[in-house]
Amino acid sequence: MTIQRRPRPQRRRKITALILAAAIPWLAAVTAASDTGQAAIKAIGQQGSLALGIFRSQLGDTRDAQALPAAVSLAIGQSPVLLSGRTEILDLRRSQEDDSPDSQSSQEEQVPITETPEEPGTPLVFADNGVTARTLVPTSTDGYIVSGDVYITNTSDNTFDASLFDGTFAARLPEEKGPQILIVHTHGSEAYTMPPGEEYEASGECRTTDCNYNTVRVGDELAATLEEAGLSVLHDTTLHDYPQYSGAYDRSLASINSYLEQYPTISFVLDIHRDAISDGEGNMYKVVSNVAGLNAAQMTFVIGTDGGGLEHPNWRENLKLAAAVQQNLLDDYPSLMRPITVRNSRYNQHVTTGSLLVEMGAAGNSLDEALLSARLLGQALAETILAAGA
Repeated sequence: MTIQRRPRPQRRRKITALILAAAIPWLAAVTAASDTGQAAIKAIGQQGSLALGIFRSQLGDTRDAQALPAAVSLAIGQSPVLLSGRTEILDLRRSQEDDSPDSQSSQEEQVPITETPEEPGTPLVFADNGVTARTLVPTSTDGYIVSGDVYITNTSDNTFDASLFDGTFAARLPEEKGPQILIVHTHGSEAYTMPPGEEYEASGECRTTDCNYNTVRVGDELAATLEEAGLSVLHDTTLHDYPQYSGAYDRSLASINSYLEQYPTISFVLDIHRDAISDGEGNMYKVVSNVAGLNAAQMTFVIGTDGGGLEHPNWRENLKLAAAVQQNLLDDYPSLMRPITVRNSRYNQHVTTGSLLVEMGAAGNSLDEALLSARLLGQALAETILAAGA
């Protein structure tokens, strides 16, 4: 019987050194003309299984009995060009292994990981409306009041600081059964920029009385999301800005008061608008945040005060509610909200301590982008007010 001896440690180190001496120059030669990781991978992929074995070892794949020793792997790890193509390397490995008959049995099931959760019912693709997209986020705290992740612009004559925000707010869901939330539209005809082939009949610039395309449609989406969370919602679809724009806030206030008189259980009033934004040359653009690979319209809370002389003693409670909802959203979607804006005008928010005005994107956004944001807002609002309790 012949007994084979195991190589001594010194011999293994010599073997490793020889492999290094041969492999590193070879890899350098093959990738010398490659200025990117992807180009290097393509070059290596044409040279055979040795490169694949090296990459497997570098990526921690020890399934192959011929995988290189750790010392070799560490040496390969010093090549930035090769490591920059880590994702493509994995794809190359899988594409070659998938061709083998037993590839399915030798691989564990891979579960895709998404950084930001996709929302149920969200279309996989939004049609491009051709408007230039921008994501507006503060780059400095200068000029802002900052609480947690929430930035606030105060253009009112009132003063306050970050100590106002302790996560609490006065508005609560009613103990009695009945409608809890009212959605209204002071400027309901405000609309969006639709992709080619999906245009609406306009009643003005980026306005339409067709409620399939204006902010009333966004209100429908918001109402449905809140109801899915178990909340009771009334949605007033009156176009208070048509046929006359002037006086819209007076007309919407009359509608709100009528609802409150009929349904005293209403604690939250949401006035849904959309903004209009352009650059210094008058070119319209849309404001977006990336959510699971889709553009969601950036949103803005606008909070009214008594700075204009109208009675509104509890405006700080509206602001505290907006900050709580905004922090909830920013925890999952860091660029979805633009800074809260506090102004002198009252905006009918004196009617309840749970009154909010929210700009759902801008005129340059598409309706799809605004609808996605409406779902995200509805989820965060429901979580915030349900957590506060009745």
